[in-house]
Amino acid sequence: MSERPTLWHIPVSHYSEKARWALAWKGVEHERKAPPPGSHMAVALWLTRGGQVTFPILTLDGRNIGDSTAVIAALERRHPEPALYPADPDQRRRALELEDFFDEELGPHSRLLAWHELGNDRDRFREVVEQTVPGPLARAGGVATAYASAYTKLRFGVADPKAAELAREKILAAFERLEAELDANGGGYLVGDRFTVADLTAASLFYPIVLPPQGPVSIELGVPAGMKAFREPLTERPGYVWVEEMFRRHRTTAAAPVPTA
Repeated sequence: MSERPTLWHIPVSHYSEKARWALAWKGVEHERKAPPPGSHMAVALWLTRGGQVTFPILTLDGRNIGDSTAVIAALERRHPEPALYPADPDQRRRALELEDFFDEELGPHSRLLAWHELGNDRDRFREVVEQTVPGPLARAGGVATAYASAYTKLRFGVADPKAAELAREKILAAFERLEAELDANGGGYLVGDRFTVADLTAASLFYPIVLPPQGPVSIELGVPAGMKAFREPLTERPGYVWVEEMFRRHRTTAAAPVPTA
């Protein structure tokens, strides 16, 4: 009997959310491990023998699989139902193209803007850190916040106002692409008439902007003023409402994820 899969993840990360959602969609029982941000890079290097420096990584059938896209591909092979890849070859190709687009053109920018705005609101930053980092660090109070602040500045360059402005432009462009694709498909999904990897990816990577209730960070913590100003004109957009609907309709809980340190 094979061991229970283990997801190495960052609780607040939208790329980790993409992997978590895929596991939940397929009802795969698994354990979760979340080393402190920063130290996770050394863990990732160790798990992948130098192949990757970040999470998520899924340990499945004795293999350590890095990158959210590769994780979903592995899950599709190991647990083909319910499928995230369309059966039709043309639709599958289209879904994978859209997965790649949102991975590259949205994901880095929604992450950067979220951390940039949190960095301008120390109280919200601290609350998010305390909600999402592992227990020992969360109890460290200001030390954990200072650590997370330094890490995000060094790792992602979130303190740069020009980078934040570019991120806003990229996010708006991603909303335009999302809405154009939905219009072209003529239904409630990006490809075909059912939920696919394209929908899961887009919704996951928009979560730092939309902050749906089913996401990893609760909006009850409050939204930094800069992010609030950016979000408010978007809330009536079809793409924004669609992200909320995808989480509400399809973000289920995995059969029995076992959280571990």
